[in-house]
Amino acid sequence: MSGDLIIGLDSSTQSTKAVAWTRDGEAVAEGRAAIPMATPGPGFAEQDVEDWWGAACTSLRDLMTEVEPTRIAGLAISNQRETVAFVDDDLKAVRPAIVWLDERAMDEIPLLTAALGAERLHATSGKPPDITPVVYRLSWLSRHEPSALEAARILDVHGFLTGRLTGRPTASWTSADPFGLFDIEAKTWSAPILTHLGLSSERFAELEKPGTRVGSVGTEAAGATGLAPGTPVFAAGGDGQCAGLGVNAVRPGLVYLNLGTAIITGAWSPTPRIGRTWRTMTSPTGEGYFLEGCQRAGAFFINWFVDGFAGGRDDPGVFARLEAAAAALPLGSDGVIVCPYLSGVMDPHWNPQARAGFLGLGASHGIGHLYRASLEAMTLESARCVAAMADDGLTPERILAVGGGANSALWIQMIADATGLPIDLSESLEASSLGAAMSAAVGLGWFADFGEAAETMSRTGATVVPNRSARAAWDALSVRQAAAYRATLLER
Repeated sequence: MSGDLIIGLDSSTQSTKAVAWTRDGEAVAEGRAAIPMATPGPGFAEQDVEDWWGAACTSLRDLMTEVEPTRIAGLAISNQRETVAFVDDDLKAVRPAIVWLDERAMDEIPLLTAALGAERLHATSGKPPDITPVVYRLSWLSRHEPSALEAARILDVHGFLTGRLTGRPTASWTSADPFGLFDIEAKTWSAPILTHLGLSSERFAELEKPGTRVGSVGTEAAGATGLAPGTPVFAAGGDGQCAGLGVNAVRPGLVYLNLGTAIITGAWSPTPRIGRTWRTMTSPTGEGYFLEGCQRAGAFFINWFVDGFAGGRDDPGVFARLEAAAAALPLGSDGVIVCPYLSGVMDPHWNPQARAGFLGLGASHGIGHLYRASLEAMTLESARCVAAMADDGLTPERILAVGGGANSALWIQMIADATGLPIDLSESLEASSLGAAMSAAVGLGWFADFGEAAETMSRTGATVVPNRSARAAWDALSVRQAAAYRATLLER
């Protein structure tokens, strides 16, 4: 097709965004639709695959009211990671999809590591044993709902949506990778892990390198979405990796920082470095890897704190007041220390049972101290991740920041000071959608490679320079704040 626009379809946890992009990275139109989530039991999080498809159709139809379908040269999908669907041959659900937030498989971690070995699982998948990868939920289902594993197909969101669009369920390397069943060096489903679960690779989506054409929009899908029949569909993948591509962070010396619901600290590596301070993810270009630190509760922690202790987010002035109060306080929040593990901790402790805590409180402390100490804690978690990457041989020189938290001037300055690195604020809104669109652009031949696509289509704005005289104080605070984890451990 000879259109002048490409679509990045971002199917995230709470909503789907369909954005049409130009060759130079300008967003010209978009459509959006919400995706509901069910919590059928404590720690359970599920979705209906028809809601994924419905949100994709709605967002695409809305987009097609703003641009002519013939202008669309191609489409690629970025998807919520570690979420799994169970469908029949017609891609109809046999049970609800299990979302990455789900915590039901906590007891499977010791069972699977005893059977396969923690180091072997980590080295194969790049993921330390943790509640998030899909492999542990599959183990849970084998013991509690074995009939669910008799489904014809076990698909990630990318695989499901490409199946509905083209008739061929296809996972990119980056959408398959977060399952914890993917051999990150061989770029294929891991036979030893599948054998232990009693599954075969044929049950999962076909695998393709990012940027590969996986099919064309079929007649029925065209009628549902408003896209033209035959519109090419290309492999993109996991939303976290796509966002890193969208801000042009897939190159040496850069750290990608997403201050969103979760906080992602990622850096590109040419080799699959294995460490406990990050999880090793395949690169969105198919070349190299992302070392990715992850705080499960980023903006989620802040929103929880504001709603529970500061009057709630319905007050339009609440964040401005909290920022002003926090900015008036010294580094260290007058002795208040926060452990931010509200929903467990991934790196570096990999303990899903960890919990949050506020320590060092006195009668003179107020809400501003708690807020500032919370920002300091999340800042230091990311700073230690960056330092660990540097200790392992990477050379971080700059940070690229995206996400709602990047709007906080106070927080961004904290991160610059604590890491000692300048921070470029990305102007590439909807970075995951843009990264997916870059995959389509490369697949279409608009650019010679992903580097050229990212250089052309991404945007950066202002730069925040670190106050290097504050670094020693941040390092001292880091030692104290890191010790808060041990203080909050409980027998559970």
